[in-house]
Amino acid sequence: MDQYRQKYTVTAILSALGVARSTYYRWMAEGISYELTQVERDLIALCKQTRYRYGHRKIKKFLKSKYQTVRHRNTIQRLMQKHNLQCRIKKKRKWKSQGESVVVAPNLLARNFTVSAPNQKWVMDITYIQYGSSTLYLSAIMDLFNNEIVAYRLYSHQQTSLVVDTLQAALEKRGYPEGVIVHSDQGSVYTSHSYHQVLQQKHLVSSMSRRGNCWDNAVIESFHSNIKSEEFQFVKFNSLSNLQVIEKVNNYTQHYNEDRILTKLGYLSPREFGAQAA
Repeated sequence: MDQYRQKYTVTAILSALGVARSTYYRWMAEGISYELTQVERDLIALCKQTRYRYGHRKIKKFLKSKYQTVRHRNTIQRLMQKHNLQCRIKKKRKWKSQGESVVVAPNLLARNFTVSAPNQKWVMDITYIQYGSSTLYLSAIMDLFNNEIVAYRLYSHQQTSLVVDTLQAALEKRGYPEGVIVHSDQGSVYTSHSYHQVLQQKHLVSSMSRRGNCWDNAVIESFHSNIKSEEFQFVKFNSLSNLQVIEKVNNYTQHYNEDRILTKLGYLSPREFGAQAA
């Protein structure tokens, strides 16, 4: 206070410090003691040791187990606030859709990944590809009959047009089948009105995973994991050109469909299994 009173008012200084005027004047009248109690020293040591990760409830337990010190949790909280020892709180993320409107479909797939014929159940998802000069977004559609990647698109954005174009490519390749269950997560592009309008126009049935449950769409997510672990295993982020990334995605998808054997398919590749079934 003595250092800044010549330049600022007492009210301004106390406001910046978050100290009430009554508290300041009470301290001035009573005198300020800078000597820490043993509990405060133990408290500060514990918070440093735990890297300020714990709140007052856990610190209270630590004090009791390590120093046999028993204090009410409100006392611990007050002392932690006094010495600015509060744990770093991670902000909760609020889920929200960025599409024009939110359309959430029921989970018709219900983790039943078994299919008796092509074009009954398709699954789709988007993943980040961060190995080029800029981040690219891979959207892919898989037929659960033989796990074949029916269509995919690699764009520099993850807007609704990315999934709509992927869907259009899959429909064109398969001769515009109707009644296909198209399963996705609840990402904003999949809950958008534009995406569901295309599904209705093409007579497709929408299905969605439960929020925050990756297992509901595990098969397509496994493909996205494989392409990163197998094709980009020894590649550092942002170490390639975008053209090189596109080439590697094209090569891996062709390899996955034509050559990569799957246990589910009796150790055949998706194309081999599809040809035998035909």
